[in-house]
Amino acid sequence: MISILLPDLRGGGAERVMLDLAREFSRLEQDVEFVLMRAEGEFLPTAQLEFTVVDLVAPRTRGVPAALARYLREHKPDAVVANMWPLTSAAVIARAMSRHKCRLLLVEHNNLTQQYSSWGKLHAILMAASMAATYRFADVVAAVSEGAAKDTASWARLPNDQVKVLHNPIPQRQSPSPKETANAERLWDCTPGQRILTVGSLKEQKNHPLLLGAFADLQYPEARLMLLGQGAKEATLRAMAAELGIADRVIFAGFHPDPTPFYKTANLFVLSSDYEGLPTVLIEALGCGTPVVSSDCPSGPAEILENGKYGRLVPVRDPQALADAMQAALAKPHDPDLLKTRAADFAPAIAAKRYLELLCL
Repeated sequence: MISILLPDLRGGGAERVMLDLAREFSRLEQDVEFVLMRAEGEFLPTAQLEFTVVDLVAPRTRGVPAALARYLREHKPDAVVANMWPLTSAAVIARAMSRHKCRLLLVEHNNLTQQYSSWGKLHAILMAASMAATYRFADVVAAVSEGAAKDTASWARLPNDQVKVLHNPIPQRQSPSPKETANAERLWDCTPGQRILTVGSLKEQKNHPLLLGAFADLQYPEARLMLLGQGAKEATLRAMAAELGIADRVIFAGFHPDPTPFYKTANLFVLSSDYEGLPTVLIEALGCGTPVVSSDCPSGPAEILENGKYGRLVPVRDPQALADAMQAALAKPHDPDLLKTRAADFAPAIAAKRYLELLCL
């Protein structure tokens, strides 16, 4: 049995990736359980329908080692996939406390240097110390892109070749039903041709203010921008859209478990993040044949788009460059089959096989 350890099942990219990975494990006849610090989040009902979900009832990370050690002694999984520091470090301690011999794989989904850049020097010292003290005792340490792997190795004081790259499993989504397509069309409420989509939590990392500013500068007065997701920054972003005079052309569509109908009905996908690990949404857009524009942030977009072969890359936090790239992408025809071919390189079967190799299963 494989246990997948996460803080919760909120509607984020890492959580959706782990659900897709679990489905592929099941297809390969592996038993899977989700082990959560807190049994909550938008994806929880979906996970409970398909898998066993264990609630550690640990509101804070400091409560995880004891609770997870009890779980390991009772359930005796063959392997644990622990996601995202500090839960990764807690998993190393829990395994030692439990004395249960199982394979332990630690996976980072983001560029930690960027993610915690504003948390201060003391936090950086504590994070580096905890990673250096624990990561070397895991069986495998991995990250979701080459850039994130090098960053993780630096924090954990490990040689670069000891942190593996595990690309996210991105399934080719089924074509949306007529009802799902109709719902997307209702939310767009405009004719096709100049529909711009972004997908992700409304949080600082995604730099949606940059996207709103670039959208306001477009020379397409009929264009629409849809933000698919929810988060703490929504009220601020709505206020900014009103200040820019584009509130009537910006659609806050909320969270949707399957964004496929929106990729399929959009004319352009845009990622404006300051940093990422391996942005799943870029691959999903390519898989739907939708052209993309992305900030060239650390890390992942250049890796996915092969330095611009499969989509436009622009400097981070450059509103003019982003606006120009969006303008050019809307004006130029694209080859959807080429984009879909690139997305197929991230198929779940490929990713799951790599995970199972590292887990010796």
